[in-house]
Amino acid sequence: MNNIIILCLTIFLVRIIDTSLATIRTVLVIKDKTTLAFIIAFFEVFVWFLIVREALNTDAGNVLAIAISYSAGYATGVWVGMLITDKFITTNISVNIVVEEKKEIIKALIENNFAVSVSRIKGKDLISNKYMIFVATTNKKLNLLRQIITEIDPRAFLVVSENKMVFGGYR
Repeated sequence: MNNIIILCLTIFLVRIIDTSLATIRTVLVIKDKTTLAFIIAFFEVFVWFLIVREALNTDAGNVLAIAISYSAGYATGVWVGMLITDKFITTNISVNIVVEEKKEIIKALIENNFAVSVSRIKGKDLISNKYMIFVATTNKKLNLLRQIITEIDPRAFLVVSENKMVFGGYR
C-alpha cells in the first residue's frame, strides 16, 4: 500500500514538472526564443520519459490511482506553467483605447512613461467624434495602464492585443 502511495505522489509531482516545462516551452516557441525552448524541450521529454517508464513498469495493482495521479499532475502542471510564464515572461502588447475626451488621459499616460499615438475616429453612429489612443507596452504594465484609464474615464473602451515583435518608436 505504501508503495502505491509513493508511486502516485511521485508521478503527480513529476508530471507537474514536465508539464510546466512544456507550457513554458510552448510560450517560448511562440515568442521566437528557440534556443531556450530547445533546452527546455530536452529536459521536458527526459523527465516525461522517466516517469512514464516508472508508471508503466510498476507491479502496483491500482492502475486507476496511477492514471488519476498522472492526469492530476498534468492538469496541475499546465496551471503552474501558466503562472510561471505570466510571472517571468514579458509579452509585448498593444492597447487601443477609445475615448471621447483625450487630453487628461494622454497627459496621465505620458506622465507614467507610456508612449502614445492618437487618431480621431468616428463612433458607432458615424457622427460623434471620438479618439483612439494607441499604446505599445508590455503585459507587466497593463494593470497600471488599465487603472489610469478607468480612473479618468470608466466608460473608455479598451482592446488589448498581443504582439509578436515591436520595432522602432519610443518605448
